[in-house]
Amino acid sequence: MSSSVIAPAILAENADQYKEQVDKITGLVERVHIDISDGEFAPTLTVGIPELWAPEGWMIDIHAMVNDVAEYVPKLIALRPHMIIIHAEATGDVKTALMQIRQAGIMAGLALLKPTVPRTVEELIKLADHVMIFSGELGRFGGTASLMQLEKIRLIKAINPNVEIGWDGGVAVDNAYSLVQGGVNVLNVGGVIQKSSDPRAIFSRLQQEINKTSVL
Repeated sequence: MSSSVIAPAILAENADQYKEQVDKITGLVERVHIDISDGEFAPTLTVGIPELWAPEGWMIDIHAMVNDVAEYVPKLIALRPHMIIIHAEATGDVKTALMQIRQAGIMAGLALLKPTVPRTVEELIKLADHVMIFSGELGRFGGTASLMQLEKIRLIKAINPNVEIGWDGGVAVDNAYSLVQGGVNVLNVGGVIQKSSDPRAIFSRLQQEINKTSVL
């Protein structure tokens, strides 16, 4: 049995879009990745914190593509999600924000953009419970899963051996198995599920891929 999970993503610019995306995956999933952006760190302005909601029982990971972590993090903590992911590249005080998240009893996630080298943010990786390798396009679904980024996992684990590894960007049926083999624990899947006419079928195919024991 794989220790990896598929977490469908929600990336919505308004409340109607948000509801539509929630409805599309309700009944399918337990762990969900919700993207929010300030329109500055990432070009897309998403729904705001007051507009976030979720069905009962969902395990929510909130990915905050924001610069001002001091403003956002206390408001996100108040929502009591499973995890809050902030960017190592944010202009605010990321170290303090990670400590605040952990002190609140919430998993502290750190996202690394493609150009970010783990050793340059070593202190932050040591504080994180989860490090997410971001291989997509900020503020939009899709992007390509650059499997070269898997090399980062070894470097991250050398700094913090017990950290959970996430991946965001370009996850699809044809690369999910490679990502899991490369050490990814949480595969955040956006467009492939949200743009599908049959999200249940895609979700189930992704599940099959990550649970394969060997390549046939």
